[in-house]
Amino acid sequence: MHDPLTPVSVISSVPVIEKGTPYAASASTPKQLLRYVPLPAAAVLAPALAHNIAWMQRFAADHGAELAPHGKTTMTPELFKRQLAAGAWGITLATAVQTAAAHAHGIERVLMVNQLIGEPNMALVADAIAAGLDYYCVVDGVDNVRALGAFFAARGLRLQVLVELGVAGGRCGCRDADQVAAVVAAIAAEPALALVGVEGYEGLIHGGDEVAAVRAYAARLVETVRSLRESGALAREAPIVTASGSKWFDLIAEGFDRAELRQHYTPVLRPGCYVVHDHKLYAGAMAEIKSRHPQLAGELQPALEVFAQVQSLPEPGRAIVALGKRDIGHEPDLPIVLRRYPQGQATPCAVDGWRSVHIMDQHLFLELPAGAEVAVGDVIAFGTSHPCLTFDKWRRLLLVDADLNVEETLETCF
Repeated sequence: MHDPLTPVSVISSVPVIEKGTPYAASASTPKQLLRYVPLPAAAVLAPALAHNIAWMQRFAADHGAELAPHGKTTMTPELFKRQLAAGAWGITLATAVQTAAAHAHGIERVLMVNQLIGEPNMALVADAIAAGLDYYCVVDGVDNVRALGAFFAARGLRLQVLVELGVAGGRCGCRDADQVAAVVAAIAAEPALALVGVEGYEGLIHGGDEVAAVRAYAARLVETVRSLRESGALAREAPIVTASGSKWFDLIAEGFDRAELRQHYTPVLRPGCYVVHDHKLYAGAMAEIKSRHPQLAGELQPALEVFAQVQSLPEPGRAIVALGKRDIGHEPDLPIVLRRYPQGQATPCAVDGWRSVHIMDQHLFLELPAGAEVAVGDVIAFGTSHPCLTFDKWRRLLLVDADLNVEETLETCF
């Protein structure tokens, strides 16, 4: 990770703008990304960001579900706060360290969709719970249940847990009803644990009729939480049933959108990448969602872009850009060329036929069509495929308006 440098960080007479603080409108304070920001720099487009946050919150509400966005995508507390202000139930996270960081920035409810393993991690979580955090994690094995029960009993705390249901060939999670029964029985034997629901992740379902498989998985989650509620095993009046990554959230929402669940359960959707969306991987998923639901109003918009300069034109048809693996995600797809700003001018030019062909630590190779206009110093805007792998490369990103004027700096806490 590195510091992307805010527009003012190289000007000693002007302080770095803190998170949440807009740029002052004065001649001595530069504002425009293309003119004043040392590149490369990662930017979040404010209009698209606001649209995405509102769109997904409305989508969840329309399906009778709560929204707990997966915060690992951005690990940016200022974005968490925007999501919560829009109505999110909580923030989903993956690790105890992420949980502690979010809580330190004022997040009051965390759904950790991972097993809490190891006493140092348990201690981080216990400290946060003792300080008022409403925390949940998942379990899928008897040994982990016993370890958690002993640790939190010794701390005088009660830990809220969900049984995780896995898929064959996937990662964590109970594979069958017998495993679920064993875990539930183990939780019942631990007074320091409270079983509050069922959790799953459908993103590892591949092959065959994936749509049908995801729908069947959602039904399995619902039937499991119903069975546990009827058996009296759950310690929560409105038990949680939760799943949904960023690809199949519509199918999970459909599976959870039942009158009984709206009345007696807490369905929780947890997509993360939607907040900034992307230009390929999830753009394709959005197109599929729209094809399944042609009546769906609007769609998510890409909000994350990385700006860098052409640094060399070593041979015809090739440009080298000062951008590399340390600056932008490159899996599952290389950076997507979006626009060219000649010498940083505000009006962009089209880049039809331009494509990334190779990336190194600090260099990106572009293949250009014959006759392409380009010069050293031109600024290129790039899109991403899977935004998680770009956010974690930056300590600060820039929130910009439609004209690329910088409104705030957004600090990450990876």
